[in-house]
Amino acid sequence: MRCRLCDSDRLLSILDLGATPPCEKFLTATELDLPEPTYPLHLRLCEECLLLQIPALITPEETFTEYAYFSSYSDSWVAHAKLFVDEAITRLGLNSDTLMVEIASNDGYLLQHAVTAGVRCLGIEPSVNVGAAARDKGVPTLTAFLDEELAATVRAEHGPARLVVANNVYAHIPDLLGFTRSLRALLADDGWLSIEVHHALDLVRHGQFDTIYHEHFQYYTVHSAQRALATAGLTLVDVELLETHGGSLRLWARPDGAGEVGPRVAEVLTLEAEAGLDTPAGYAELRTRAEKVRHELLRFLLDCRAEGRTVVGYGAPGKGNTLLNYCGIRPDLLAYTVDRNPYKHGRYTPGTRIPIHAPERIDADRPDVVLVLPWNLETEITAQLRHIAGWGGALVYPLPDLHYADLTGEPAPADAPA
Repeated sequence: MRCRLCDSDRLLSILDLGATPPCEKFLTATELDLPEPTYPLHLRLCEECLLLQIPALITPEETFTEYAYFSSYSDSWVAHAKLFVDEAITRLGLNSDTLMVEIASNDGYLLQHAVTAGVRCLGIEPSVNVGAAARDKGVPTLTAFLDEELAATVRAEHGPARLVVANNVYAHIPDLLGFTRSLRALLADDGWLSIEVHHALDLVRHGQFDTIYHEHFQYYTVHSAQRALATAGLTLVDVELLETHGGSLRLWARPDGAGEVGPRVAEVLTLEAEAGLDTPAGYAELRTRAEKVRHELLRFLLDCRAEGRTVVGYGAPGKGNTLLNYCGIRPDLLAYTVDRNPYKHGRYTPGTRIPIHAPERIDADRPDVVLVLPWNLETEITAQLRHIAGWGGALVYPLPDLHYADLTGEPAPADAPA
């Protein structure tokens, strides 16, 4: 393996999560007796450019041609997208004469707000089933993977973009250099590129190992993102720290010479350096923190089983499958999980084969404990499940530290009584 950013062969092992199946390959009942392929999930750090990365063992075509993730099933994520669109319209002067393009536009969760506001827009979404949902909402959507050829075609047909949005996709591309050139090709020479991506600072600092899965090929600090963007003539001019996905970056880049670099870039680079992420030694803590989460969660579930307490899950996100497989959790410890996405109902989690049901199953069964797998949506999900306190149910989040949610107020420590 060589670094996909600088081509160095100096790659340092940071965290080996073993071999797991693809996180979005949910099994049907007829597939339970068939072989299930697994792939190594081994995070490494380039000692030259400090890009965190895993080997590209699965192609985007294998993952995204038909996809199980629909962004609109998270109310808070849709609200986050609307706020972004509203602010971008004001900041950049977007209107019916300018072009806004979103890469990996999913089911139209973001561009639907641009359509409502009268902003000319186009989504580029590789998943056939998800892109169809976007078109049903009235969002113009191409079903395609972005590459340099497609970028040139889109620019020729639609003109250069005032704004290109790439939310939670910059980690999903193994051809990092070619994809970055494609983003630049879509942009007007005075345009803006907005990228949202999980912040490797939070990944390391809080032990968020479940963010690591096969469709996430790289994990960014501002330092490594700045270097990646520069390869295509893009300058990082601003950075925002977001709470989404357990801690994310919003990177604002422009073609070289189009704008001055704002002070927040240096501020976040300083934060990363203070956390030790400007040297390889600063990444060593991730392994220790991941092991701590694993041991705490397994002890908790084993104690619940010994006490006769029923435990079920809430959510079936990709990150949850990394968590379940790394911890070795099976239906004996987690009877089933539920999800708001009907696509997943009647299927089973990859590797661990935990059945997935509709959320109504929780109210019917009244379990003692609900373990939330998309822990990054704690505020939203706690509000949705506050009613389980009525039968004495407890709501538990596994990260950043195992804790009960106080269903009437603030989270309580993990060793507090349920």
